[in-house]
Amino acid sequence: MLTAYVLIICSNSTIVCIIALHRNLHEPMYVFIAALMVNSVLFSSAIYPKLLMDFLSEKQIISHSACLFQWFIYYSLGCSEFLLLAAMAYDRYVSICKPLQYPNIMRKRTVQMLLILAWLLPACQSSVPMIVSANKKLCHFNLKGIICNSTVQKLYCVTSRLLNIYGLAVLVTAVICPVLFILFTYIRIVIVCYRSSQEVRR
Repeated sequence: MLTAYVLIICSNSTIVCIIALHRNLHEPMYVFIAALMVNSVLFSSAIYPKLLMDFLSEKQIISHSACLFQWFIYYSLGCSEFLLLAAMAYDRYVSICKPLQYPNIMRKRTVQMLLILAWLLPACQSSVPMIVSANKKLCHFNLKGIICNSTVQKLYCVTSRLLNIYGLAVLVTAVICPVLFILFTYIRIVIVCYRSSQEVRR
C-alpha cells in the first residue's frame, strides 16, 4: 500500500511539474489533466496515510472531528473528479465539434472558472452535512469500514431524513449530471467523427 501511495504521488507530481514548466503545454486540455493529477494527489494524501497507520496499529482509532474531516475530503475531492472529467469532456467537445469557435469559447478565464467551479462546488456541498453533524450526539462509537464516509451518520442518536435527501440531491448534481454530460459529449464527438470520415470517403 505504501508503494502504491508513493507511486501515485511521484507519477502525478511529475506530470504536473512537466505541464507547469513547459509553456507549450499551457493549453486547456493539459491544464485539466494537471488539475486531475493534483486532485488525485490530494485525495490519496487524505486517505492513504490514515489507512497505513490503521494497518500498522492494533487498534484503529480516529477522533470525531478527524473522521468528519476525512468524510469531507473524501466526498469533496471525489465529486471534484467527476466535474473535472466533465470539464475535460467539454473542452474536447468544443475542440472537435466547434473548432472555429474553440479559441473564443475556451479562453483562459473560462478554464479558470471551470476549475474553480469543479473544486468549490463540491466543497460547499460537502461542508453542509459536516457542519450539521459536528454537534450531533453520538450513541455508537464503532464505525464499520476502513474510511469515514456517510456511514458515520449511523453513529448518531438521531438520523436526519432531510440530510439523506440532501445527500441524494448532491449525488445527482455532483456525480450523475457530470457523468451524463460526459456521455453526451463523447457520443456527439463520435457522431461528428463518423460523419467526417463518411464525407472524406465520398
